[in-house]
Amino acid sequence: MSAPQAARNALIARYKPRIQSEQASICLRFLEDRDPPGMLHARCQLIDDVLREIWQELCPHPSLALVAVGGYGRGLLWPYSDIDLLFLVPKRPEPKLAETLEQFIGLLWDIGLEIGHSVRTPEECLAEAAGDLTIETALVEARLLAGNEALFAELSTAFRKQLDPQTFFHSKRTEQTERYLRYQESPYSLEPNCKESPGGLRDLQSILWIAQAAGFGNTWKDLQLHGFITLQEAHGLQRRELFLQRLRIQLHIHVRRREDRLLFDHQRAIAEKMGFSDTTSLLASEQLMQEYYRTAKAITQLNTILLQNIGTAIFPMRPHPPVPISKRFQAVNQLLDVVNEDVFNQKPGAIFEAFLIMQQHSELRGMTARTIRALWRARTLVDHAFRDSPENKACFISLFQQERGVLHELRRMNQFEILGRYLPNFGDIVGRMQHDLFHAYTVDQHTMQVLRNLRRFLETEFAHEYPFCSQLISNFDRPWVLYIAAIFHDIAKGRGGNHSELGAEDARVFCESHGLEPEDRELIVWLVRQHLEMSSVAQKKDLSDPDVIAAFAALVDDERHLIALYLLTVADIRGTSPKVWNTWKGQLLEDLFRQTRRVLNSGGAIPQKQGLIQEKQHEAERLMRFLAMPDGAHEILWRQLDTVYFQRHSAEEIAWHARMLHYRVASEEPVVKARICRHGAGIEVLAYTRDIKDLFVRMVGFFSRAGFNIMDAKIHTTRHGYALDSFIVLDVSGRDDDRDLIQYIEHELRERLNRETAPETPANVRLSRQVKHFPIQPTVSIYPDDKGTNFVMSVSAADRPGLLFTVATTLTEHGANLQTAKIATLGERVEDTFLISGGDLTDSANRIRLEGKLLERLKG
Repeated sequence: MSAPQAARNALIARYKPRIQSEQASICLRFLEDRDPPGMLHARCQLIDDVLREIWQELCPHPSLALVAVGGYGRGLLWPYSDIDLLFLVPKRPEPKLAETLEQFIGLLWDIGLEIGHSVRTPEECLAEAAGDLTIETALVEARLLAGNEALFAELSTAFRKQLDPQTFFHSKRTEQTERYLRYQESPYSLEPNCKESPGGLRDLQSILWIAQAAGFGNTWKDLQLHGFITLQEAHGLQRRELFLQRLRIQLHIHVRRREDRLLFDHQRAIAEKMGFSDTTSLLASEQLMQEYYRTAKAITQLNTILLQNIGTAIFPMRPHPPVPISKRFQAVNQLLDVVNEDVFNQKPGAIFEAFLIMQQHSELRGMTARTIRALWRARTLVDHAFRDSPENKACFISLFQQERGVLHELRRMNQFEILGRYLPNFGDIVGRMQHDLFHAYTVDQHTMQVLRNLRRFLETEFAHEYPFCSQLISNFDRPWVLYIAAIFHDIAKGRGGNHSELGAEDARVFCESHGLEPEDRELIVWLVRQHLEMSSVAQKKDLSDPDVIAAFAALVDDERHLIALYLLTVADIRGTSPKVWNTWKGQLLEDLFRQTRRVLNSGGAIPQKQGLIQEKQHEAERLMRFLAMPDGAHEILWRQLDTVYFQRHSAEEIAWHARMLHYRVASEEPVVKARICRHGAGIEVLAYTRDIKDLFVRMVGFFSRAGFNIMDAKIHTTRHGYALDSFIVLDVSGRDDDRDLIQYIEHELRERLNRETAPETPANVRLSRQVKHFPIQPTVSIYPDDKGTNFVMSVSAADRPGLLFTVATTLTEHGANLQTAKIATLGERVEDTFLISGGDLTDSANRIRLEGKLLERLKG
């Protein structure tokens, strides 16, 4: 072994165990004393000492400087954060020095340090900082560790001269806005990032970076001395910063790596380590998350106040006299300002007036810091007497009736805890988690998302998103009633019992006490009570059955109720989670809407099934003529089909099937045809072949193996023993070209049907994290349909690949025939409905055994 290698090995043997041992001791000490700053500074000091010692022993060159930048430059090191270093050189290093630096950095990795490094001259640092906000921010907190002090001083002086506080302020504000958008502008995600999400540590760091760049200091005490925040606010920021620091440290230690997402996997363990324990009403993890949301809310408020105040100091404006708006409010530099800080104590009703003025004056860009502070302090004035005031009630309703700012001001009211105090039941859902694997937000934030979606339907710039919804709401009289229904639709979540019924009662009390007209009151209460019904009918029932449409039409009773429920349903589903909505669900809802409106416009008359079938057949014949099919070409196929086929398929589907099959009705070879669905959601597949054992199971296995989810299936057996099955499938593998997928399906499925191979078992796929930590108890129920000729089977379970294969296999084993399948995926949960007949279903004891077997397999 060479002498240099021996020396290197000696350094590794000396420092690696030391770092591991001392870092472990630092973490253990933190778990005992729970002192976040002490822990962060101790780890930073350990690394400082090690780097300085190694630099003294192996100094690459006396002209170089070793500089800590980024979070390490700030003097805080998280348990598993990497270590950002700048090797400052007077000129670009020669090859020999570059090799020495490479070996030095390699040694740091060998002793167990995760290094993020750069090698730059002062000129290069300045040039790159001018064009890269990340580098500029890292240099704001740069500090010298070892080496050439003069070189570092040269960089520091030049950087301070180059740094423009105004440009830096604008850049950091833009960066924060973009970061907020990445997290849906909400701190209330169920799995927030405690560093990057709105209200997280990054919000606090951004304030201090801007303050430091402008020369206002780098601590909360400094900002208080400069008059940007009060002493109470400074203490509040320190307290909330400590909570987030403690949370992030615990997260790192628990996961044993750098992790800033508060995933379901970790929430319970972190909650227990932070001293929370289960109570009769709340889990420890729920208490932790509520504390997190309260912290995030307070930080976003103080972030707004501080950036506004610091911005005013960085961008001094020529003083303009206040512009009076009302007796209690004025405009100062396009911001809403109170005429004095005691306005709300003098007139509590001015709280609502402030938000109303923000809606009515589009020139106002926000509120002054003192107005925000005054509103925050005034929230306790919203008491029983405030809620009983007729003037305040009228003003609150007026907030919903304005043309602009409805969502923005209600969000602001929620942020200041005013909305939850005025509507105490709404206050109960603030920060309430929904462990249903369906919603991605807390209940109050889901409510605001629903309101947002309704507002977007009215805004012309978003008309391209959901043009049908935009068209409907533009002609809807008094759309503000929908906003009130949105506020109340989930207001009873977490109380136990039926939240729709409880919420409807809350809505009734509210509407009566606020003097709403009987017609509007009835609609709001009805919407809250029925807000889940349209989604349930569309996704679980057979929309080709006139009785289903007639029953739904009887429920809605008139077109205004239908339109209102449709708009609220679309807004509600879209507001649950980005993963839940898809165009297939949208098409189902629109189909249900259009069919129901036809019934309502016909005076509520239920179309006769025979008449509907004839109407479909005539329309299908017209489409076939348009497609230049020979007259009568369809007749051979149609003679083999029963009325159920024509009832369940649209005229367009009937025409397509006839076109694909009219000369292959008695084909010995399987026929498989696919096309992009007419509404753009997925691929429609037609499979036609002699009926054979396990046919449906084979096809389900193929789709599962090929990476498709079956959204809809209609199974038919012709009079001459052929299976005519149709599917709607969605690609879940992220492939781009639907045309290629169509060719793949047609070729591969036809080959499998030709060979009559054994059913393909779906690939084993791990359950998602959410399902693992919040398991769903599967349910199965089988009951006769309304006519008593078939059975309806409802299955609710955690979604997983192969679930439909399990169902199909179990049905086959019990001799049951599947006629239709409706697949509803709600986040991580499926709620599937099947129409089945035959086999063990005719005997109640065997039916119970079928339920038990299927339940056992779904649990497994």
